[in-house]
Amino acid sequence: MTSQTRAMSFNAAADRYAAYRPSYPSELFRALAELAGFPLAGARVADVGAGTGISTAQLLERGAEVIAVEPGAGMAAWFRKSLPDAPLIRGDANALPLADSSRDLITYAQSWHWTDTARSVPEALRVLRPGGSLAIWWNTTALDVPWIAEQTERITRHTGATSPSLTPIDDPDAVRRAGLDGLRLARRHVRWSRTVPLDTHLGNLASHSGFLVMDEEETREFLGAERVRLRAIFPDERIPETYVVDLWVAGDAEGGPAQAGYPAR
Repeated sequence: MTSQTRAMSFNAAADRYAAYRPSYPSELFRALAELAGFPLAGARVADVGAGTGISTAQLLERGAEVIAVEPGAGMAAWFRKSLPDAPLIRGDANALPLADSSRDLITYAQSWHWTDTARSVPEALRVLRPGGSLAIWWNTTALDVPWIAEQTERITRHTGATSPSLTPIDDPDAVRRAGLDGLRLARRHVRWSRTVPLDTHLGNLASHSGFLVMDEEETREFLGAERVRLRAIFPDERIPETYVVDLWVAGDAEGGPAQAGYPAR
């Protein structure tokens, strides 16, 4: 199963993605503005891999001037339905359909790992104005929570797919793996949680690419077994999902984000 096949699997499940995927906490956007060194209000932002518009909507709420970039037809169609007034262009992170030095900030929410960083990093730097910032982030699962760690292990065994994992703030090899060598970097971990109905939790699981590319009957069987396990742990069928957002803010060596290094909180 190729990475491209998994990346494009979301187009057939855009409604599921929009209904069940978590958004992001307010603290993430405060940290983003702090590490970028400028407020989001009035900032010219390109939200790349915008999907159904989860991150785009939150950036718009904070006064940013956002243009969304999305390669997938299914995701783009849902985006246009949910955010009809927001500018959206079809495009690829590896060849951004944007002018040179035209954006203050380029964001990739849950989408950076689908890019070819040998191409997407130079493209981002081309589109950013001097002193602008590239921001990437993921909602990673909190594996220090026992039931979440056990579920994650079962999912990995069943699908063979792994999600972006949380690495220590000071892990130098993480920079290489993210394709951000040679850039000025700042990083922040933001822990948060939401409590959702059991059906929402299972729908969230099913919206991930590892399940989307599998046989539907196998997915139903796995989710049915998870329903039984989770009911035993949470009889009220209210599931406390815990996440740690892994936020990276990068810029070129001459004028990157205000805070270089790996500040932790």
